[in-house]
Amino acid sequence: MMRRLSLRGVELFKDGARLLGPVDCDIDAGRPVVLMGPSGIGKSSLLNWMIGALPPPIEGRGRVLLDGVDIGALPIQSRRLGILFQDDLLFPHLSVAENLAFALPSGLDAADRARRIEAGLAEAELPGLGGRDPLSLSGGERARVALMRTLLAEPHALLLDEPFAKLDVALRGRFRALIFDRAAVRNLPVLLVSHDPADSAAAAGGEIAL
Repeated sequence: MMRRLSLRGVELFKDGARLLGPVDCDIDAGRPVVLMGPSGIGKSSLLNWMIGALPPPIEGRGRVLLDGVDIGALPIQSRRLGILFQDDLLFPHLSVAENLAFALPSGLDAADRARRIEAGLAEAELPGLGGRDPLSLSGGERARVALMRTLLAEPHALLLDEPFAKLDVALRGRFRALIFDRAAVRNLPVLLVSHDPADSAAAAGGEIAL
């Protein structure tokens, strides 16, 4: 079954004034959609609302559905939405492998955990780097570790909060292609927040302008 992420009548408000919306869209796996708009309009807040982590005083209204099921009342950990930010947010006191292990589902035995970590490193084109300190990696390598950590948590959809913004132009295109490819293989809908026209041009699902 092709997964679908949907927004219905989504709006953001601050002190009663509308900041954003209404937004209505369907996002199918393999057809990433880009949410375009200037900085400060509330794009990141929209993603935070979708995962259930929007801080006051901003509030959201509307519905977010995953495969037709309204997940808006579920706790964060039950929504199955993976998210990547501008910063990689890796734990500096953990090795690369330990950062990946942090995302693995509970109940796995040691051998399965090790196998999944090694497979994740290979998929991120970082084989053999599990023992490295994240701070010893390049920006592009850390971004790939952050991506794989998100994917190892087995989300059902992927939200991207300008994760390419701090990469140079050449790395940006490669990382974007890697994310879209890995998400398509896993049957994940992708919603990308951006103000970069290159992101919109690369998204098969089109653009929503705010």
